Amino acid sequence: MSRRTGFIRAAASVAVVALAAAGCGESSTSSKPSEKESGKESATYSGKGIGLAYDIGGKGDQSFNDAAYAGFEKADKEFGIGGRDVEPQDGESDADKVQRLTQLAQSGYNPVIGVGYIYAPAVKEVAAKFPDTTFGIIDDEQVAAKNVADMVFSEEQASYLAGVAAAKASKKAHIGFIGGVDIPLIHKFEAGYVQGAKSVNPAIKIESQYLTETPQEGGFSSPDKGKAGASGQIEAGADVIYHAAGLSGQGVISEAAGKKVWAIGVDSDQYSQTSLAAYKDYILGSALKNVGGAVYDLAKSVYEGKPLSGVVRGSLSNDGVGFADTNPKYKAMTDVVAAVDKAKKDIVDGKITVNTK
Repeated sequence: MSRRTGFIRAAASVAVVALAAAGCGESSTSSKPSEKESGKESATYSGKGIGLAYDIGGKGDQSFNDAAYAGFEKADKEFGIGGRDVEPQDGESDADKVQRLTQLAQSGYNPVIGVGYIYAPAVKEVAAKFPDTTFGIIDDEQVAAKNVADMVFSEEQASYLAGVAAAKASKKAHIGFIGGVDIPLIHKFEAGYVQGAKSVNPAIKIESQYLTETPQEGGFSSPDKGKAGASGQIEAGADVIYHAAGLSGQGVISEAAGKKVWAIGVDSDQYSQTSLAAYKDYILGSALKNVGGAVYDLAKSVYEGKPLSGVVRGSLSNDGVGFADTNPKYKAMTDVVAAVDKAKKDIVDGKITVNTK
């Protein structure tokens, strides 16, 4: 039976941990004390901790994967259960993902979470073999099993707010969108962004580009591709660029800052990311997807003996998605802030239905 919950915002900082080689990719293991040692022993939890398997780009992308790690850290800190997070390998197959999740489940980690829709086939296969372990899959809702939580988001809603902000902030009525890979999930980001921008200015010009056709070509993991894409859009006249491109987005942001135009980040609050500090003055805001909250909530549910299952969706109404307003320059744009706040209220109140295509 599906259980739904609001997402709790997770911290976005990434701790430094020791890396060790593992047969299914690079992994790191929390050095936190056990529940019993930390005085946080659960009456029901008997697992070894959280098993977290990253998407393309891995930890350090300052976006999607790091948001997941923030939830891992928060759960570890609050419950003292520890865990292991594992990096993907270049050019890996579904069989590699099956092996990775199998090893985590066999080792006693619970929950085991695949970060990204690419884990859906592996989660479906491995969850059937370990019915007493709770699995999570982020960005996919097709794995129907009693021991699986399909953690998905209304990305189009956050992107609508990004579109409103971009259109209001643009001085040229000319903005851009860069998607990492040409897939339905990223189409949702573009659809919301375009609709939000046109709600402000129906005649606004919008550049749109997808970096690659498939994830294997590096659309989510190549800052150089993001930089080249942003350069082309800026040359075409765009003065605000929104990316939904994972690690490749770092290239978008650096190029925007270099050309002194606005960038809008994604998933995490990219204004606050340490590795992007040199560019933060040109990060207008970020369309947030609370992946960290989803990871935390699933770990909490397992720890408390009431594991989530079924589709768990994050939206504007439960803070599962949103728009970061950390940049003081953004806060000073009172007309932009007011427009974004109104758009959010109208979406939550049902006055606006955001497109997904």
